Amino acid sequence: MTHQLCRGSPPGVWVCSTDMLLTIPLAAEICWEGFQGAKVISVPGSVSYARNHGIYLTNQQGFVRDIIYQGPVSRIQECAGPDGKVPLVCGVVFFSSETAEQLLSTHVIPPLDACTYLGLDSGAQSIQLSLFFDIVLCMADGVTEEDFVTGRTREVGSGHTKEVAALRSARSVLWKALHAIPLSMACIPNGCYDYMTMAASDHIHNLTLRTSSVNALSFRKVAHSHIDQPQLLEDGCSVTNSLLEGAVRVESGSVLQHCHLQSPAGEAGTYLNVPWAEFFHRTGIREGDLWGSEVPRRSRCLLNARLFPVLHAAEPLGVQDVLWFLGSQEGEGLGQWRASWRMSWEQLLMCLDQEVELASRRALFFRQAQGKLRGVLLEHRDCSLLPLIRTAVNEGYQEAVLSTLDQVASVTADPGVAARALACIADVLGCMAKGDGGLRSGPAANREWAPAFQQLERGNIAEGVKALAKERRKWLGRPALLVRAARHYEGAEQILIRQAVMSACRFISVGPEEPPPVGHWVLVECPARIDVSGGWSDTPPITYEHGGAVVDIAILVDGRRPIGARARRIAEPELRLVSASGALEGEVVLELVCQDLEDLQDYCQPHAPGALLKAAFICTQIVTLASQKPLQAQLLECFGGGFEVHSWSSLPHGSGLGTSSILAGAVMAALYRAAGKSANAESLIHAVLHLEQVLTTGGGWQDQVGGLVPGIKIGRSKALLPLKVEVEQIPVPEGFPQTLNQHLLLIYTGKTRLARNLLQDVLRNWYARLPVIVQNADALVSNAEQCARAFRQGNLPLLGECLTHYWHQKKCMAPGCEPLAVRRMMDALQPYVYGQSLAGAGGGGFLYILTKEPSQKDFIQQILANTEGLGNFSIHTVEVDTAGFSLQLVGSDPKARGDTE
Repeated sequence: MTHQLCRGSPPGVWVCSTDMLLTIPLAAEICWEGFQGAKVISVPGSVSYARNHGIYLTNQQGFVRDIIYQGPVSRIQECAGPDGKVPLVCGVVFFSSETAEQLLSTHVIPPLDACTYLGLDSGAQSIQLSLFFDIVLCMADGVTEEDFVTGRTREVGSGHTKEVAALRSARSVLWKALHAIPLSMACIPNGCYDYMTMAASDHIHNLTLRTSSVNALSFRKVAHSHIDQPQLLEDGCSVTNSLLEGAVRVESGSVLQHCHLQSPAGEAGTYLNVPWAEFFHRTGIREGDLWGSEVPRRSRCLLNARLFPVLHAAEPLGVQDVLWFLGSQEGEGLGQWRASWRMSWEQLLMCLDQEVELASRRALFFRQAQGKLRGVLLEHRDCSLLPLIRTAVNEGYQEAVLSTLDQVASVTADPGVAARALACIADVLGCMAKGDGGLRSGPAANREWAPAFQQLERGNIAEGVKALAKERRKWLGRPALLVRAARHYEGAEQILIRQAVMSACRFISVGPEEPPPVGHWVLVECPARIDVSGGWSDTPPITYEHGGAVVDIAILVDGRRPIGARARRIAEPELRLVSASGALEGEVVLELVCQDLEDLQDYCQPHAPGALLKAAFICTQIVTLASQKPLQAQLLECFGGGFEVHSWSSLPHGSGLGTSSILAGAVMAALYRAAGKSANAESLIHAVLHLEQVLTTGGGWQDQVGGLVPGIKIGRSKALLPLKVEVEQIPVPEGFPQTLNQHLLLIYTGKTRLARNLLQDVLRNWYARLPVIVQNADALVSNAEQCARAFRQGNLPLLGECLTHYWHQKKCMAPGCEPLAVRRMMDALQPYVYGQSLAGAGGGGFLYILTKEPSQKDFIQQILANTEGLGNFSIHTVEVDTAGFSLQLVGSDPKARGDTE
């Protein structure tokens, strides 16, 4: 229903009441042309039905003049159309964005603040307002201020004087804020409205409704239940939260809820697994003992059979007074049973302890839920467990859920399943905090959790999970502790992700090479990359649980490769690390000398000085951190001295152009070659995956694919481990790279992109298997394949469509990645481009655009200069780098150029 009504609607808020069933025809549409203000949704009803309900009185233009509730027939008939039907109030209202903001602005104005927890916590007396008769009605143009405020339209003249005054004051505020807003009505022909009463017969009718009408809304026949033989369920029945084991038949019109039924052998009607006739013969009980003459034969059933003794005049009763039913022949039990006051199930239900019964139903629900948790996780199903987790926490069953998740994580041999189970535990802890305790994203390195983490690092998953659970029990006392515990479970999950990604190491192939002489530099220069489609699908664990595909272009920025590194051997047994910003001759921002293994211990802390360069020495196995030999001894023994390495990038921090991963590839390529080893692009791609896991920054494989493989290509990974990235160069029509160069521009937005929290949020949503995220992952991969086809055809308009789809997919994956200034920039450029997207994860950095006309740099500069609110920006030319990264031996002069390898 919501999807149909929302079709074509402008930005705004839908509000629906929960005590009604509204059925809308599939073809129903609402005209939104020229819409402003608020719009109420109505369906036609009869005059007789309207006497007990509300209806709208509208003018010829469709604007609401009044709301009439349980009015006289004459008044109701004023609202009737040519067919004699009247527009019923059916509980659905749409507020435009401006109207919703206007309404929300009143929540801080007394006495309306008493409708919120802020007002109540400030000591205000609560006020209850009606959506229709307080908020919507004041927009009706046929209602006067006096009638509205004083209560002609609602009974406000009774009750405590202060309460009446507060309500009238609240209505006065609403009138001033909302009365000028136009209120229109949309009546849906052939729509159906059904008020949900408290009558059981109405509820059963709705649950078992069978109709062929296109307007009909039907409940699911089976909900949250296990049915051994579903073919025995007739159409028109309903089964909810139940276990039906064996041949249990449910007839039309029957409703089963919260039942655990086991069928007897045989098809005949039975009691205690024997036919009634055999039961009567064996026990001596007669039919008249169970049903009096007042019960018609056709109405006699187990439900109203007086089987169960509850009181005897002389003897105490116990379970033995019904267990004799199971005996092989009648005995003393029959006499006492007949002499007792007996009740039927139907009568016993009236004496039921409802609290105990509801607790039993909850227990049955979560008994099934625990089975669902195990099945979804162990069978790798893309089913979201977050709604079940929230329900369990709300109902107080979090311990049972936590225990089940601990068990799944402990017994599985799949680190991916264990990681998802730990992520679910983090969600349970987050739900237990109930929105308090701070942000979910944050540090996870408290020393109290270190023993558990160490077990996981060693591959002892079962022992690690056990240690996590032991530590968890100390962190349940208050929301802040719960959130911190959730962060550490996400940290534990990251350890298992790292172990899964480490499987990529088997695709790193390093061969021997004659090392350059001591003092001779190895220079590596790399292009940047722009991701054209598919990004996020390369991110672990998505890439090995779902499969990924990303289209990248290696690019020169303003005619040069902006990323590079150089390395050489030196005589001194030490490591000299230099990191520079700007161009090759740019300003040095970091210089370090490492002479002991202790100097490298912070290699896994991304913000530590020189962490990337230190991790590169460890991942290339030039240095073995766990060795008993000192650093100097290792360097002298294997290489006759130490190393000096420099790295640089002329791109700004957070550019979105893959800088850090490409830089890691450049550093590793330079170190391998300087150490007398060689590695091709495929090996470097997997080596960077390894390095970024060691560095604990995570991340996927698209950046290094984009910068280490030349030209236009698509990288793919399958939904399995070990993680292997396969790259295909995309063949394009002759001259197409030159055409692309004329239409592609980079715009630096001036906003720094910070991707870490974005990454944590995306992984949290993926592990929760939110349906929108799973569907978006599918769309990312399919759009990447479509983008590859556009390149093969040399089709710029189709390529632009892929870019536009890709940007929407990025925003779906990481909401909040589009700053307002970027939105303004993109809106200004929209008429002049085939497509556009922020590079990388979004949030800032570079925007790349595909212009409709060639050579548009000056024109785009003028457009953006005349657009308000953009801040500082700069435009850069782009060229497809068809050669790829270069590796050169340049001798002892770092500014010289030597032979390219």
